This record gives sequence, C-alpha cells and structure tokens, in this order.
Amino acid sequence: MSHVSPVSSDGQIMEPTLRDLSEPLIDHEEGQLFLNEAFKIIVEEVFCKGTDVKQKVCEWKEPDELAQQLDLQLRDTGEPQGRLLQRVRDVAKYSIKTSHPHFFNQQFGGVDYHSLAGRFLTEALNTNLGRMIPEDLDEKIELSKSLGAVPFFVSCTSGTTVQGAFDPLDSIADVCNKHDLWMHVDAAWGGSVLFSKQHKHLMKGADRANSVAWNPHKMLVAGLQCSVLLLKDTTNLLKQCHSAKASYLFQQDKFYDVNLDIGDKSVQCSRKVDCLKLWLMWKAVGSTGLEERVDKAFLHVRYLVEQMKKRDGFLLLREPEFVNVCFWFIPPSLRGREGNADYQNRLAKVAPIIKERMMKQGTMMVGYQPLGNKVNFFRVTVFSPLISHKDLDFFLDEIERLGKDL
Repeated sequence: MSHVSPVSSDGQIMEPTLRDLSEPLIDHEEGQLFLNEAFKIIVEEVFCKGTDVKQKVCEWKEPDELAQQLDLQLRDTGEPQGRLLQRVRDVAKYSIKTSHPHFFNQQFGGVDYHSLAGRFLTEALNTNLGRMIPEDLDEKIELSKSLGAVPFFVSCTSGTTVQGAFDPLDSIADVCNKHDLWMHVDAAWGGSVLFSKQHKHLMKGADRANSVAWNPHKMLVAGLQCSVLLLKDTTNLLKQCHSAKASYLFQQDKFYDVNLDIGDKSVQCSRKVDCLKLWLMWKAVGSTGLEERVDKAFLHVRYLVEQMKKRDGFLLLREPEFVNVCFWFIPPSLRGREGNADYQNRLAKVAPIIKERMMKQGTMMVGYQPLGNKVNFFRVTVFSPLISHKDLDFFLDEIERLGKDL
C-alpha cells in the first residue's frame, strides 16, 4: 500500500490514506490536466513574460526567503495538483529570464580559455589580443621534444568566453602538420560565424582541423543543450573509442542494419537527440535566417561601441573582434584620478556593486570579471535576436544610472 494525501475543501492536506498497489498508480486524466496547466504557465511566464522588455529580467529574493517561497522541503506524502502547479509558477517566476532582451550574459559559465586552457603550452599566447602565437607555439613544441616530452594535441579557440578572441587557425594548422599533432578547434562560442559570408573569415583554416566543437545553443540560440563535435576522421572514430559493446543494450542480431544504432558510439549513452533541435531550427529559418542572426549581432556590437565612445565613463578593454564587448565604467568620482594609488582598487569594486544593484532591481543582467592584471570589467554579449538599438541605449543608460553615485 502507498500513501495518498487528500485535500479538504479549504485546501488543507488531510491525513493520508492507503492505496491499493495492485491497481494502477498513475491517473492519466489527472496527469494530462497537470501537463496542460503547466504548459499554460510556461507559455505565460517563460515565453510571454520572459521575452517582454517591460518585465524584469529577474525577480530577486534573498536565498532564505526564496527557499521558504518555493517550500523546498521533501515529505513522505505528495502534494495536490494545485500546489504543484504553484511550484511550477514560482520556479518560472523566480528564475532568471535568459531570453529577455536585457539579459546580456552569455548562456553559459566558465573561464576564458584565453588561448590557455586545454592548449599545448600556455606561453604560446598573445596576451593583449587573447590569441595563440603560432611561432611561439612552434618554438615551445621543439623545446618540449628536446626535453623528452611527446606532444600530440593542440587546442585552438574560436571565440573565447571573455574577449571573444579567434586563434589564427591556418598558421596553427601549419605548425600541427609540421609536428604531426592533432589539431582541435573549440568553436563552441564562435563557430556560428561560419553561417555569415561577411564574418566567416574569422574561422579561416577550420577545415584543416582534425576536430571541431560547436554549440548552436549559444550564438544561434538553439534550445539548451545543443552541442556538435565534428571529426575529419571517417573511420567511425567515436564508436572505436566509446563503444561498450554491451549485449544487454546493443544486440547485434536485430532484424535491421545495426549500423543504424548510434547509441553505442555516443559519449553519453542516454543523451537526448541534440541534433533534432538544430535540424528543426535550420528547417524553420533556413541558412539565410541563421546568417541574419550572426550579422545582426555584429551590427549591434558596432552600434554599442560607437555609442560608448560618445559617452563619458565608458572605457573599452580593447576593440571587440567578435560580439563580446569588454569595458570598464568609470564613475564620476574616479574620472581623471587614474594616477592615484588607490585607483585600481576602487575601480575593481565598481562592477560588482553595479551588478548587485541591477540584480536586486531586476532591470538587466550582465557579467563582469578580472583578467590577468586587469581589474573587474563588464563583458556584454550582444547576440539575442530580440535586441534592438533601443535596448542597447537602455543598457548604457542603466549602467550610468546604477553607477553614477559610486
């Protein structure tokens, strides 16, 4: 027997009753009703309010208050459908609206590869531009070999997380060919530029790589999660590396061609079919539509940078190569005081305070971070198909409003 908790007319949970386990545990009519109502909530809270510029990007609550609001406690007895639907509504309401026009964060976390993480040698780097230096890479490989090491892999980046830097793939491919090294391109963020005739030159040489990783859920805004790994190798390499050949999962004596079974070559056996999201989106908007998304992002970046240069207090880290705009906001109290001993320490505190204010007021979301010897700066990524020039003007006005008294 299992417990069922009936609800009284005033909504109070009554003492549980026992259920006959010889009967079905699932009421399909009740489940259908729940899904229908939950879907209405998701459409209202996520799709309508979540993309409405007049709504807040986030509804801030302190963690303890939010835990109480959501009632995170788990109990022996289940809750009635009405309360479950309220949980769905609350979770949607208090989640950050990542599809909002004023959500300027990238839809993923992590550190800036900055031509460092996963690479052969960290010294092979142009620090100011965030790009790998092929000549230095070649020298370090030679040095490593002379010390008895066996290098085998170089990981390039097309679109680093913070600065949006693109490595010179053609030149790196020359080095990899010279030393017979596997060349991988992490194009998770920047790979979508290949859809644009105007901007695909940023990935010139990608066709010479042995493997390329790409996330359509980032710049193209495909549904999370949608990831691609492209291999030049045509010998079914993934299956050779990951095949478990488990007879209880992948029988070889089926009535159809078992080569059609792709589960045994996936890195994660039970992974959902990411390609369906990309295929449906591509079918819906076509290659031209995807190209427009990329070109629109670059157009908005140019506009945003132009407007920044017309205003006092905005200082670019460097001219953007991609759709990442990295900048400091210098509040009036710090302008003209760059020579003061405490200037950098004071500047480092500006972005965190502005971020706290924007989150608590729910007006927008934008990330910040330090990089090397550079103190905290903002990083705005401009790639949402919903963004207009009006939203970018709002972004600049809001940074000024939130930071003018610092």
